[in-house]
Amino acid sequence: MANIKTKPAGVLPASWYSTRAIYELERRAIFAKYWLLITHELRFPAAGAYAKFTVAGYPFFIIRDQQGNLNAFLNVCRHRAFPVVLNDEGTTNILACKYHGWSYGLSGKVAKAPRFDGVDGFDKSQYGLFKVHLKVDERGFVWINLDASENVQVKWEELFTSVDTQSRLGAFNMKNYRYDHSWDMDGEYNWKTLIDNYNECYHCSVAHPGIAKVTNLETYEVKTTNGFIEHYAESKGNPADVSGNVAPTYLFPNSSITMTDHYFYLMRVVPVSATRVSMQYEVYRNVSSTDKDFEEMDKFFKQVENEDKYLCTHAQKNINAGGYVTGPLHPHREKGVLHFKSLVKRLLVEHGEKEKASGGEINPAKRSPDDADIAEEELFCKDVCSRAGGGVGCTW
Repeated sequence: MANIKTKPAGVLPASWYSTRAIYELERRAIFAKYWLLITHELRFPAAGAYAKFTVAGYPFFIIRDQQGNLNAFLNVCRHRAFPVVLNDEGTTNILACKYHGWSYGLSGKVAKAPRFDGVDGFDKSQYGLFKVHLKVDERGFVWINLDASENVQVKWEELFTSVDTQSRLGAFNMKNYRYDHSWDMDGEYNWKTLIDNYNECYHCSVAHPGIAKVTNLETYEVKTTNGFIEHYAESKGNPADVSGNVAPTYLFPNSSITMTDHYFYLMRVVPVSATRVSMQYEVYRNVSSTDKDFEEMDKFFKQVENEDKYLCTHAQKNINAGGYVTGPLHPHREKGVLHFKSLVKRLLVEHGEKEKASGGEINPAKRSPDDADIAEEELFCKDVCSRAGGGVGCTW
């Protein structure tokens, strides 16, 4: 292996992992425009079942309507912006705002706007909840796109064609699984710090004794394809290993799915700021697995996630302190990291160039005012901001 050349430096400097301006650009260039893996349809077993989410500051919820369809909406009342859904998850027949009593049906249409019946010119059909683009893939996983356009700028197929038809996924019958529970933990690190960590097992022999015990790390491999990275891990055949088939996949930008015979879990690395994340996990159980097997798998993966949190927390401290710029990346052992960093860099540079050309920030998730008078006031606000030096960290 002596002839293998290491990449002399990573493609992203440390400043991209701690700077507020970069984080705000990521919100506009990536999270507001690209498809995000959020959950699985098994979490919504009946009409009225819902769950709320926030990704990079964008609040929304997903709910199953009376016709059995899944819908996603911004979690914002059209009257005065109060959240429509307050609980993390539940079941409801009506979506009622707790501010002024506006209510909406499961399809997002206004059901009641108290005391507006006699208001001249008010048309409640114009004030339904803002819909969020939603897709359910072949495996039942639920994706959303926050692009406010009627037709999204980036089609799901551009990054994820074949992600849900991987041949190895045929070993797992999704009808055999049920949603079991969710759990989360806060992390004091940049979201990309954890994604870098996830997309290599170069650190596993040192930092994950549990993985090293049951996995042949010499044959561990990743396969990069546009917006997803398949991880391939061979078992050592340890009798204590109850996992059976294991198929982890990373989904750009901030999610992963780990399929096993007894259990699968979905991870969302949700950015909160440039140096903080919310680590969110959904756990699904194979209904034929024993309590012992399920609990062993659950304990195993939670241990791994906490070990990764420890690594990322301490790496981020040195990044924040300015004691690190960038380092060499192994072309094979860290191939997934290189792929991820390159994709982030390309998308941020492309969006940044568009903003420079336009003379201001471009946020695809931002809703445009329909009312002409409000549109004029929006232009006034933009003029004030431009004379004050632009938006946060934006000096185009």
